[in-house]
Amino acid sequence: MGFFDKLAGTRYPDSGVVLLPAMELRAALLAFNGPDVPYRVRNALPVEKADLVAECRIREVGVALKTRMRLLPEKREVRFLDERWENRSSGHADAQYGRGHAPAVYRQWETKQGPDGRRRKVEASRFDTREMTDPLRNVMLGAGWTWRGVLKL
Repeated sequence: MGFFDKLAGTRYPDSGVVLLPAMELRAALLAFNGPDVPYRVRNALPVEKADLVAECRIREVGVALKTRMRLLPEKREVRFLDERWENRSSGHADAQYGRGHAPAVYRQWETKQGPDGRRRKVEASRFDTREMTDPLRNVMLGAGWTWRGVLKL
């Protein structure tokens, strides 16, 4: 694995893994949708220049994430592009946009009174971006496909 592969989040499947066809892989990814996951996987729109899209909005911490995936059966790889929009708490800043592989943990804190009467910061909500990308990546690797991070699809 090269330096850029490590930065981009590229992972290769283990040797000896049985390769699944693209249609079965697509069906496995679309099967992720359900009430137990904070994201949804759907077919991409033509303007998104991808085959599948996983997206979620975590309102508690003001983050929207989108992972666009393009299946390349001839190379047995999935190229993915992570995008994120973060709302800043200050009134004068707009949402911040970022793209590329950059795992992050978003937290929101609140102040509460502890049992000793002192005020303390307590984590009110938390979201790790890997909660969305790791299950997708694991399905790809388990199907014998390479998970390749890119900056442009």
